[in-house]
Amino acid sequence: MGADLTNPAVNGYTTLDLIRDELTFLERIDPDIVSVLIGVNDLVQGRTPQEYRESLSTIYDAVSGRQVVAVSIPTWSYVPAAADFGGAEHVDRLTHLFNEIARDQAEGRGYVWVDLAEASTSGVGTKGWIADDDLHPGDAQYAVWAEAIWAKWPRP
Repeated sequence: MGADLTNPAVNGYTTLDLIRDELTFLERIDPDIVSVLIGVNDLVQGRTPQEYRESLSTIYDAVSGRQVVAVSIPTWSYVPAAADFGGAEHVDRLTHLFNEIARDQAEGRGYVWVDLAEASTSGVGTKGWIADDDLHPGDAQYAVWAEAIWAKWPRP
């Protein structure tokens, strides 16, 4: 049994960008399973938790009727670039708040919830954990995320 993967994600996109540009993929490809990981850019671009909640609700409603894996915003308050976004404590507080919103909305719809907190911090300090930009995850971290997501992935 094969599978096709479509990843319309764009670096820097907020929930508003996803709604505007990426929800149309649902109509074109009609996927059986959808994963949603969105929110870091809402947070860093100053959108309020209520604005995030409203946009995320639109997204989660749009993917209903499919198997949905909702993925948390990873913990990233430890990266050097967090200082550019209000510092580690501010980033951590908002990340937890946004993830509470996402988890509540996902679980309220019966979606699978994957919390990346442990996966995104398990290799802090190891080579390749953070990308050269001191902000984004490195390949090693993405590999751990993939394992965490796969562990909860819906099976036929």
